[in-house]
Amino acid sequence: MNWIYEPWPWYIAGPLLALTMFILLFLGKTFGFSSNLRTMCTIGGAGKFSSFFKIDWKQQQWNLLFLIGSVLGGFLAANFMSNNTVEINPKIIEKLSKDLNIQSGGEAYLPPEIFDISNLTSPTGIILLLIGGFLVGFGARYAGGCTSGHAISGLSNLQIPSLIAVIGFFIGGLLMVHVLFPLIF
Repeated sequence: MNWIYEPWPWYIAGPLLALTMFILLFLGKTFGFSSNLRTMCTIGGAGKFSSFFKIDWKQQQWNLLFLIGSVLGGFLAANFMSNNTVEINPKIIEKLSKDLNIQSGGEAYLPPEIFDISNLTSPTGIILLLIGGFLVGFGARYAGGCTSGHAISGLSNLQIPSLIAVIGFFIGGLLMVHVLFPLIF
């Protein structure tokens, strides 16, 4: 039973992901989390205000169930199957301590200096959350899906727009980490 508490190697997780994608393709389904936002808005009555939300949400029940299972599974794994620490290279810990004054590097999965609930009470924290949430939501809608949908489902379907979106996600991530993050923090 020890295998469940450790990260699975690529040669097990990869084929399981491929099998899942094959089953979804066989059933005519696509994978992605951002489509759940559209489904939830439709359930909430957004179809009265925009034709974009006039869909048969019952066709997406399986995806909502997958979302709920992912959140529940993440909660169970974080609270009962993990010590919530990450092995970080000592050089990175030193850099985080020096550059960003993060003293808890390697002790917590999410450093409290950045992810503490008290950050929600500061104007800077609220502004960053609002801007970040808007950019993520806008980006997912503008790109026609989220990172998981494009990178897993779109690429397995050999869709060129998904390849372009994934390249854009990587470029955006690199710019954030190397340019914007040091400026913000």
